[in-house]
Amino acid sequence: ERMSYAVKEAFLTLQGEGVQAGSRAVFLRFAGCNLWSGREEDRATAQCNFCDTDFVGTDGPGGGKFGDAERLADHVGARWGDEKDFRQVVITGGEPMLQLDEPLIDALHQRGIRIAVESNGTLPATPGIDWLCISPKAGTKVVQRSGDELKLVWPQTGIDPAEMEGWDFDHFLVQPMDCDDVQASYDASIALAMDRPKWRLTLQAHKVVGLK
Repeated sequence: ERMSYAVKEAFLTLQGEGVQAGSRAVFLRFAGCNLWSGREEDRATAQCNFCDTDFVGTDGPGGGKFGDAERLADHVGARWGDEKDFRQVVITGGEPMLQLDEPLIDALHQRGIRIAVESNGTLPATPGIDWLCISPKAGTKVVQRSGDELKLVWPQTGIDPAEMEGWDFDHFLVQPMDCDDVQASYDASIALAMDRPKWRLTLQAHKVVGLK
């Protein structure tokens, strides 16, 4: 029996990344990750050290602790107001598989909400997800090698895109890393997509247009 869900933030926005970029969704960001504490002093030694997200605590807009799946599903549903159609949630983190369980998936589906998830792939995906995006990190063991979308943040040392091409995904996307030398990331990502045609270039559209 779980204690509660720890949510950093939950808000209505436009999906910024990947195949579904530009579509409206509630972003549900769980607190906590298994690859980095979220504290800057630990970044250099973390398994994932390029994260651009604050996932520590429950103090963001729409954040908080929720005692059960029904309560959290109601909270997510309320982000759309009275609207009942075209409701999608993008569950992210941190690492959502630390908290996403079948009771929450069932509760969201009961409210007619389509569930998309973005995970680092180091934990098995909870059954019942409608759209699964896996974004692998170099040096980690990816156990979830199937889904809808594989999103490789690039460049990363110690990760081979060719090895991933046998994994069971419908879409293979390369996304330039948001770092100090962003032009170098663009160039490397374009080169990968040109060199290996299975991969498609994707950009973080929300940053281009100034969405959170």
